[in-house]
Amino acid sequence: MKKNKLIYFEEFTDIHQAIEREKQLKNWHREWKLNLIRSINPEFKDLFLQL
Repeated sequence: MKKNKLIYFEEFTDIHQAIEREKQLKNWHREWKLNLIRSINPEFKDLFLQL
């Protein structure tokens, strides 16, 4: 069974900003998303406990 991990997240205080960011990221290419994740979490560690 594959275990899911939280490898990237962003925090917002305004829901409208969060929705706009989600829309922006949905339009990104896969490689751009991976580069963003690597810039924050290069080892792809599970970040769930940081919430």
